[in-house]
Amino acid sequence: MIKLKSKRFCRGSFKFGSSNNNSVKGGDQKSCSNNSSNNIISEIKWELRPGGMLVQKRETAGSSAGEGLITIRVSTVSQWHDISIESTSTFGELKMILSLVTNLEPREQRLLFKGKEREDDEYLHMVGVRDKDKVLLLEDPAIKEMKKLHGMAGSQQIGTAYRTISV
Repeated sequence: MIKLKSKRFCRGSFKFGSSNNNSVKGGDQKSCSNNSSNNIISEIKWELRPGGMLVQKRETAGSSAGEGLITIRVSTVSQWHDISIESTSTFGELKMILSLVTNLEPREQRLLFKGKEREDDEYLHMVGVRDKDKVLLLEDPAIKEMKKLHGMAGSQQIGTAYRTISV
């Protein structure tokens, strides 16, 4: 069995620690710590999620998750491309951008992230794609085979028989 220590929480203060002049936002002068070094670390910010849950807002270096441009390294078998795209874009939109760079139509492309093929309607930030992540681009094998067959059929001309075989 694990023993857990309980922590004392201070009601009414929304800052970690307190300042030298004991001023807290809103005029509340309660303090949670008894330390002599009284420095304000940060203020707790709250956000309301779509389901109605009130949670502490995440703070990240730079921009928060799901906002702004990210750079994705897209690797093919023989080369790679760095693509800058909005993190709230879909894999279908990424395929449209890659079609300009690789000359493969979006329906010919297969994108893999974290070992799984991703659908066109999946959002990058919802799957977990972050800045400087790697996505693997493969050409659809069925379409590649069809191109080969059509290419061979187009290059061979059906000619007339020049020799008659009699049995």
